[in-house]
Amino acid sequence: MADDQKDATKAGAYRVLARKYRPRDFSGLIGQEPMVRTLTNAFATGRIAQAWMLTGVRGVGKTTTARILARALNYKTDTVDAPSVDLAAPGLHCEAIMEGRHVDVVEMDAASHTGIDDIRDIIEQVRYAPVSARYKVYIIDEVHMLSNQAFNGLLKTLEEPPPHVKFIFATTEIRKVPITILSRCQRFDLRRIDAALIKAHLAHIGEMEGVEAEDEALAMIARAAEGSMRDAQSIFDQAIAHSAAKVTADTVRDMLGLVDRARTVDLFETLMKGDVAAALTDFRAQYDSGADPATVLTELAEFNHLVTRLRFLPSAADDAALSQDERARGTEFAKTLSVRVLSRTWQMLLKGISEVQNASRPVSAAEMVLIRIAHAASLPTLDEALKALENGSASRPADGPRPNGGNGGGGPSDGARTQAVAQNTMAAQPSGGGQTMRLVASQPGAQARPALEPAPAAPEPAQPEAGAGVRLRSLADIAALADAHRDIAFKVLFKRHVRPVRLEDGRIEVSLGPDAPKTLLNDLSIRLQNWTGRRWVVALSREEGGATLGEMEDARRESALVDARADPAVAAILSRFPGAKIIDVRIPDAPDEAEADTVLDEAAPDAGPAEDDDDEL
Repeated sequence: MADDQKDATKAGAYRVLARKYRPRDFSGLIGQEPMVRTLTNAFATGRIAQAWMLTGVRGVGKTTTARILARALNYKTDTVDAPSVDLAAPGLHCEAIMEGRHVDVVEMDAASHTGIDDIRDIIEQVRYAPVSARYKVYIIDEVHMLSNQAFNGLLKTLEEPPPHVKFIFATTEIRKVPITILSRCQRFDLRRIDAALIKAHLAHIGEMEGVEAEDEALAMIARAAEGSMRDAQSIFDQAIAHSAAKVTADTVRDMLGLVDRARTVDLFETLMKGDVAAALTDFRAQYDSGADPATVLTELAEFNHLVTRLRFLPSAADDAALSQDERARGTEFAKTLSVRVLSRTWQMLLKGISEVQNASRPVSAAEMVLIRIAHAASLPTLDEALKALENGSASRPADGPRPNGGNGGGGPSDGARTQAVAQNTMAAQPSGGGQTMRLVASQPGAQARPALEPAPAAPEPAQPEAGAGVRLRSLADIAALADAHRDIAFKVLFKRHVRPVRLEDGRIEVSLGPDAPKTLLNDLSIRLQNWTGRRWVVALSREEGGATLGEMEDARRESALVDARADPAVAAILSRFPGAKIIDVRIPDAPDEAEADTVLDEAAPDAGPAEDDDDEL
């Protein structure tokens, strides 16, 4: 019976690791060396502040630091009777302060004592000297939870406290603390603890507890803690209880619902190859083993970020929290994947994570995200497509090849795909004659598919070519020149303010609107010389001139709106839906039916059965 009672007492005395291994002096604080150095110098020179503000994320040691600081202020032994940061030997008040039961060290949780009445009690008590310690210390945790009246009531006392009173504040939301309070305190920002330090500390705790733990398991715990030592110790405590004898990576992964990092790297590689079928199979296998769809995408995003960092900062591979698989294969990806692909994948993953979290069927949403990423991985970016078209080839940009070992659907090769997309991209640019949908073949023998091609251009305005010998017959030709040289800002000003008076070969007379920039005519003369290779005389006329290009476009648009309102079908729609209105009228040019039939006839003999054409624009 005595042995049973002893065992029960021993079991009841168990303390969690976060409390058992709580630091008791400044040497035990991990990752906060700048703060410790500042306090050491301040205590050594006697420059001890009247109030401190400790801020940082949860679990970095704010409350523990406040207790250690209170202990240092009231440190007293048989040989030392002065404030000190050297707390190697236990002092007279140390044990009571660290356990939170000292009469002169008052700890208050501002989350449950938010009102002015609580602060008024403190103001009334500060006038009295401490009972046994050197200083009366007030530790107010989560100080940002105090009301405005409470903050205002504390201001005067905080600015001129009695010499025997010290204030220590702790908060996770420093932005919610009024600046008037911050200006009266010394502020210390407790940093997130590095994952390598957390891992080393957990290994030390494991040795002290006699628990064997794998390095990968400790790395996973350190990564999951996100810089919080308390969270890391709590997870480690849970992992010890979850394990039979040894804390393994599989145990931590199952306990936290994490994804195997090696499988994450495999899935990332499959996506970058564009192999949709393999990516979906791998994802389904992870889901069947218990992985959350949003967690899978989050792990992919983290690895994508790691690869991007390794491309610019190779030393990031030395992070102790990384597994060997992440370190080696991440470095390899960083050498082969372009920044454009990594940035595009990152954006798609971020958007996909929110879609999966809000979807009624997360698995289906996650699969659609993976399909989009795998599909986009084998497609060139817009600038790559334009460069390929300009160079007349489908070569890769100079910033790195991409490992596109497959396209998942048996489509055209990557080079042909680049050329086809580049052609379609240029064809989709706005033109004077509008756009129309036509069926074209991307390469010989490929199945006919819809693509945007410019409709036959109207005779006016003619699209001029840059260089000598350009003939300008109207203001529309000048606007087309500006559009060809991508000078959009000048084109807008030109269409808005310039009125034609007379246009001859080598000479232009115009009038300007009242709000036209003073340098518009000079800019027009310089641009015409650069674009045509010859000098143009641009004169300002006193005549009123004709309508500007902008006014003519507005007139055509208004005429189209009037015609649309008069159309019987449109009128019936407007009457059927009260409040509806016409905001735009677009009339695409009809394609030549005979030409379309010819294209279809030419493509039909080589077109095989319908295949997956997800890789077409």
